[in-house]
Amino acid sequence: MSTSGSFAGLAARRRSAGPLVQPRMGFSGPRRMRAGLEAVRRARAATVGTLTLDSYTRVKDYASAERALADGFPLNGYPLVTHGPDTTRAVLDGIQGPDFPVQVRHGSALPDDIIAALVAAGLDATEGGPVSYCLPYSRVPLREATVSWARSCERFAELRGRGVEPHLESFGGCMMGQMCPPGLLIAITVLEGLFFHRHGLRSISLSYAQQTDSRQDEEAVAALRSLATAFLPDDTDWHIVVYAYMGKYPRTHGGALLVLRAAAELAVRTGATRLIVKTPAESYRIPTIEENVEALEFAGAAAAAEATRTPPDAAPAPAPDTGIAAEARQLIEAVLGLHPDIGQALVRAFAKGYLDVPYCLHSDNHGRSRGYIDGAGRLRWASVGSMPIRGITGGTREHTVGSSELLSALSYVERTHDLLALRSQDTRTSDELDAGTTAADLRQA
Repeated sequence: MSTSGSFAGLAARRRSAGPLVQPRMGFSGPRRMRAGLEAVRRARAATVGTLTLDSYTRVKDYASAERALADGFPLNGYPLVTHGPDTTRAVLDGIQGPDFPVQVRHGSALPDDIIAALVAAGLDATEGGPVSYCLPYSRVPLREATVSWARSCERFAELRGRGVEPHLESFGGCMMGQMCPPGLLIAITVLEGLFFHRHGLRSISLSYAQQTDSRQDEEAVAALRSLATAFLPDDTDWHIVVYAYMGKYPRTHGGALLVLRAAAELAVRTGATRLIVKTPAESYRIPTIEENVEALEFAGAAAAAEATRTPPDAAPAPAPDTGIAAEARQLIEAVLGLHPDIGQALVRAFAKGYLDVPYCLHSDNHGRSRGYIDGAGRLRWASVGSMPIRGITGGTREHTVGSSELLSALSYVERTHDLLALRSQDTRTSDELDAGTTAADLRQA
């Protein structure tokens, strides 16, 4: 039986063009959600649609979601399970199609109900992972999350028997949003990709979130690409997704657009298939439909401008090798050596501290690793804890991170880009700061 899916073969279809741009948009009301999808589809950019789910659905609190809907109280996302498949099909009718795939984004450590609901509604793409949707977002034991994700992947993979190729994106390259050096991000997203494959999925994407230094990010995405090629089985259809910075976002329009422009340029230079976009409004509230569309169009124009400087068939310029690929490979191989079942290997890896996410408070995380930003703006390890990577990307001497340094680091991207925009004394609005505006332009304005 031949299979098709809205995300299957996406990288091949986009090879001669720039990245698809995608929002993280979700609204509780079906009419507003449909209006949002329609607006994203009409945007002046190559777009992907998103149904981002609400916090109640994330933790299986369907009673609260139903009560909020009955009381007319707006949620912070679309309650997929509560609305039911008929309502969601009506939301998608005439919008979702081969030229406009729609993905469900949710944040749940226990996704069984969400997978069942999206399949029933005729959707075939979602994201997450047993580690990346457990440690940052929940108190669910990692062992319980891996069992739920294994079961969910296998049920999702059953779509292939109906002639549909399901797609699952690992969120592993976005752990905690910030202060996690790239080697660990790469290792987790590749390991989650292997977990997905082990449980029946063949269309997969791997993520990487923009961090604090563009050259380090280019090296990281190149490392991710090489390691995915090395470790994912040959029958895997996979692509890379770049996220605009997931930590504290600039509060000025100009600063936020500088970060978004850099993310779009990173996606083009590294050959990413998709870019997850943030809006300037996200530093202080949930963005409107119009603000989402504006950010998508800005990112699409920035990517197109960068593509004119980066021929589509040209190999990415080599980034300096500071050991990111070697560090990620060491972590991947250490985890795979713990148990032949990758789910059990992941649980054992965190129990031993072979994987240890900086500043993550989950009870299954050792919490001995620390990251910091060096004087050049690059993310480095202050402490690797028990992870088997000591000395690969830096010296063996640990760097003590105090509370004031941590707080400063958490606002580094926000602060540096806002200052750059403000010092320019630029009076243009976000509408007037088009995709051709560079950091150099703002300095000279």
